[in-house]
Amino acid sequence: MRVFVAGGSGAIGRRLVPQLVARGHEVFASTTRAEKIPALRTLGAEALVMDGLDEASVGEAVARAEPEVIVHQMTALAGVGDLKHFDEVFALTNELRTKGTDNLLAAGETAGVRRFVAQSYTGWPNAREGGPVKAEADPLDPAPPKNQSRTLEAIRRLELTVLNAPLEGIVLRYGSLYGPGASDELVELVRRRKLPIVGDGRGVWSWVHVDDAASATVAAIERGRRGKLNIVDDEPAPVAEWLPYLARALGAKPPRRVPAGLARLVVGEVGVSMMTRIRGSSNEKAKRELGWTPRWIWREGFRHGLSEPDAPAEPVDESLQGLSLGHASSGRA
Repeated sequence: MRVFVAGGSGAIGRRLVPQLVARGHEVFASTTRAEKIPALRTLGAEALVMDGLDEASVGEAVARAEPEVIVHQMTALAGVGDLKHFDEVFALTNELRTKGTDNLLAAGETAGVRRFVAQSYTGWPNAREGGPVKAEADPLDPAPPKNQSRTLEAIRRLELTVLNAPLEGIVLRYGSLYGPGASDELVELVRRRKLPIVGDGRGVWSWVHVDDAASATVAAIERGRRGKLNIVDDEPAPVAEWLPYLARALGAKPPRRVPAGLARLVVGEVGVSMMTRIRGSSNEKAKRELGWTPRWIWREGFRHGLSEPDAPAEPVDESLQGLSLGHASSGRA
């Protein structure tokens, strides 16, 4: 098939493009920056410069690609921090999830695209009550922390727009990403003991290796059907379990412990909620409908799948406000 990957130079896009090419698809991939075009070409894609917030730019790129499938991977999450001002930090990503989605869908309809696969997120958007693991049919959080409300509303709008579109819309709710290009900041924070366990550390996270996120996306492109799917590994885990394990896997000192009240002063209610209250997600529907099984479970992934061999780490903000976890961070690409 002819596949257009909007946001092809992000963390997921960089792993997705070569998987699509290897399966014989003709891939067109967009980036906002012309200097990233050679890297996309090296991966096997026809590279295009596109501004996802510019309707004309999107229309021209999609018309040039003439795709059968559009994959929406546009975000602006690289270097995200400051959980205390979460919605402000995520403002551009939220615009890409709303206006950017509208632009891609409109261009897709005009071009005769038959399937539209969009990136969403699962984890903190789940309702923070009831059992520790949620399925796609479970409600999203009806009362998120104040500084996450606009971001959750953008996620809701993206999902409703895609699922109600004339095209066959598929929403992939990726869990917390790690792996090459997706977890350098996480690794450095843990190594430097800048990521503590807050309170009881009972917030449940669902992880997914970036290569598994890409392989699930390939499966959705090839055989998915309208609906939303959690793309996570098989073992949701509380912070108090996965964070010390990650430190051991990295050969780092154990994480510090910080009372919730003290942490709230630094990272606000959002950060405390993500460490103590959020729920994980089930992947049973994705495995059943896509015939997909994640290769990595977080324990093995933390030991062997965090980065490419000899890949240099990105510099990070060493304060707790540099925390940028819990999002499908693929960069505006």
